[in-house]
Amino acid sequence: MKDYWVYILLCKNNSYYTGYTDALGKRYQSHVQGTGKCKYTRSFKPIKIAQCWKIPGNKSLAMRVERYIKTLTRQEKEKLILHPAILIKTDGVKTVAKKMRIKMESGASIP
Repeated sequence: MKDYWVYILLCKNNSYYTGYTDALGKRYQSHVQGTGKCKYTRSFKPIKIAQCWKIPGNKSLAMRVERYIKTLTRQEKEKLILHPAILIKTDGVKTVAKKMRIKMESGASIP
């Protein structure tokens, strides 16, 4: 069973980019290097993973969470970044510690 990740990136222009993937470290590196399909982060490079959530084995849920986050205002996204457990009310969504996010940014393989 595959795990999925929903993530929010902080970009150099101080904006937020939200996405989902099944390989967060690899996807983050593709955003940084500009090699992925995302035109937005090719123009506005990410600085860091502001927040991310692990969604075990449920791509559909990951897509719904991503879509939900994209509807939020900047202020609501910042609240979610500071208090990631707000999203836990949805079954199957797990928060990820800052230490783990930093590892993913470095391209480390995450189980």
